[in-house]
Amino acid sequence: MSGPESFWVARLKPRAGRTLDDLLNMPLSLDVWQREPDAVIALVAEPTLQELERRQLAHVERLSTKEEYHRRAQAAAGQPPGPAKE
Repeated sequence: MSGPESFWVARLKPRAGRTLDDLLNMPLSLDVWQREPDAVIALVAEPTLQELERRQLAHVERLSTKEEYHRRAQAAAGQPPGPAKE
């Protein structure tokens, strides 16, 4: 039995020879939060990140887990810690 799927806030940069548009036009499940000149910040499931790395489609920088991000955001807003919303 597998556990819940983990999600990461990650910076994705296309590999040499590919563009950011190439990455964004792939049939991937990316919840893009921010677009930078050469990368995107997105919420991405761990299996998708592993596939991007395995196929060498993008440089993946895992910034934080979804849960860590929510905890920091709640602390910054002065809210008591609570469960992450889906």
